Amino acid sequence: MKIGLVCPYNIARGGGVQEVVRALQVELDKRGHQTVIVTPKPRETFEHDGRAVAFLGTAADFRTPLNTTAQFSASVVTDEIDALLDYEKFDVLNFHEPWVPMLSRQILTRSKAVNVATFHAKLPETLMSRTVARVVTPYTKPLLKYIHEFTAVSDAAAEYVRSLTDAPINIIPNGIDLSAFKAPNRSAKAVDKTILYIGRLERRKGVRYLLKAIHALQTEEPDVKLLIAGDGPDRQKLKEYAKELQLKNVTFLGFVDEQKKLELLRTADLFCSPALYGESFGIVLLEAMAMGLVTVAGDNPGYTSVMQGVGNLSLVNCKDTAEFARRLHMMLFTDELRASWQTWAKEYSQQFDYKVVVDQYEAIYEKALARHGH
Repeated sequence: MKIGLVCPYNIARGGGVQEVVRALQVELDKRGHQTVIVTPKPRETFEHDGRAVAFLGTAADFRTPLNTTAQFSASVVTDEIDALLDYEKFDVLNFHEPWVPMLSRQILTRSKAVNVATFHAKLPETLMSRTVARVVTPYTKPLLKYIHEFTAVSDAAAEYVRSLTDAPINIIPNGIDLSAFKAPNRSAKAVDKTILYIGRLERRKGVRYLLKAIHALQTEEPDVKLLIAGDGPDRQKLKEYAKELQLKNVTFLGFVDEQKKLELLRTADLFCSPALYGESFGIVLLEAMAMGLVTVAGDNPGYTSVMQGVGNLSLVNCKDTAEFARRLHMMLFTDELRASWQTWAKEYSQQFDYKVVVDQYEAIYEKALARHGH
């Protein structure tokens, strides 16, 4: 098959959608398909290692409904789209986040390929998001008639589009490369426990509530360390808040590359992602799971869809500081519970290996072609 993977976001930057698109290309190419990532041209240099990438438009900063900043293309010259589609002659176009303006809309209305949509985001349950949905819906709904098959990474991600169409939505989870996230041999340590956070430093990620919980935890366990890896608009405010709380053993590492991230996941005792909303899935939770790294996570709908079975023990209301601190303590220091959780995670994470996930995408592409191909 000739497959176009349409990514509306700046492919050179980190982000769940970008990671999924890049990983899909690698695995689909291994299987003998021809894949091209179609994406706005980044302003920075993008090393794509010889993989096929077609740039349409230029990425620019925009505020999103999740109170964060993303880079996507506002508009593309239609002649460029026509020229690309005529040249590539795609069998399948897989549009990731097709509701994001404007790239997907412009391609969808001109595509002669079979069109598959993948929805990633979960809008928060707030008045603002409902207002945004009312604005976005008139833009999104007319696009649905051009889509032949619908997928979403979770039920939380499918919720919005289900309100717009009666078409079946196939749930295909995000994945990880399990070969890159092998669990090390972890020796129990009596003291000097380390909690790790990796992610954007912005309001919806809940890091402020993690700092409050660490403050409560350190009254009982003063040697517990917290490593915060990542950058974002709230970095300075969070550093000042940690100082205000007089926290000990809290280190802000800034942005870390993939190699450093793997090292941190191997050596920490607990991973914490206290996101409040806007999470439709949680790749970072899968990475920690695959590493055998016990996890505590915010009880948002996206994370709840991932942390099933024994994983429910990981979920907590991060705004309840006392309960959050108790959960961190329990998951750090109760050895039998940690061992049980790690056994569950090792088995549970197998279903999210990209080989398994791409099997599902292949099946959807083949079904779409059989039903709607010319």
